[in-house]
Amino acid sequence: MDWDKLRIFHAVADAGSLTHAGESLHLSQSAVSRQIRALEESLNTTLFHRHARGLILTEQGELLFDATQAMVKRLDAAAARIRDAEDEVLGELRVTTTTGFGTLWLAPRLGTLYEKYPSLKIDLMLEERVLDLPMREADVAIRMKEPSQADLIRKRLMNIRMQLYASPAYLEKNGTPTRPEDLSQHRLISQHASTPQVAAGAHLVQQLMAYDIPSTLTVNNYFGVLQAVLNDLGIGVLPDYLLDDFPNLVRVLPEIESGEVPVFIAYPEELRHSKRVAAFRDFVMEEIFAYRKRQQI
Repeated sequence: MDWDKLRIFHAVADAGSLTHAGESLHLSQSAVSRQIRALEESLNTTLFHRHARGLILTEQGELLFDATQAMVKRLDAAAARIRDAEDEVLGELRVTTTTGFGTLWLAPRLGTLYEKYPSLKIDLMLEERVLDLPMREADVAIRMKEPSQADLIRKRLMNIRMQLYASPAYLEKNGTPTRPEDLSQHRLISQHASTPQVAAGAHLVQQLMAYDIPSTLTVNNYFGVLQAVLNDLGIGVLPDYLLDDFPNLVRVLPEIESGEVPVFIAYPEELRHSKRVAAFRDFVMEEIFAYRKRQQI
């Protein structure tokens, strides 16, 4: 059935008059009458008895009115829930970011957000694929480059760089390289240059491979790279934000690092006034501010 015709039918049945329904719908009486006639023809039935005092529903009209009343009630309930969600920080928020940033930086900090908003439900989607926010594949995205999709509100959070790190135990056993050429005596742990990742990280890995490194371990996300480094397997290419939570990591060859990688938060324009989105955005920005402050000490 045509939803627009059902809406008009419901207004007529509720008002009992074409004229009154037309006024509430901002349509002429003749336009309302045409839509009712078309609906009756599509159903091959009569929905109203017409008489001098107005319109009375037929038996078939009563059946349809019961159905449209149930629909209206459900729509009203949904609208109320949406309004409630706008006024309070509750309900589901779908957040997408990369596997590395999501597991290593974001997830460990979410306790602070849940303490403040215990009724919030977060669906954290970790993947390198850029989800389509305008098509509502996710509500909020944190990405390592500025989103190119239209109709998005975006804000730059910070800049990161990919650098070289190793565990103290690995360096004690294998020695600490003092020049790039020394990497030929070590195992390099990184994302493979051809896997989806920020261009700056891939470019750095390509540069390092020029030093004739005999042994490598490649993992398709930074979480795996970190685990290998923590287990003393080699020297890893990792984002610099990790040092905040893993202070025992030792930076190797500090002159070697990638270019700056911008980190952006983005969400659709239509969610500008969402309390859930605002709560998450403010939480992330507060954590970034605290992180920056610690780096300056």
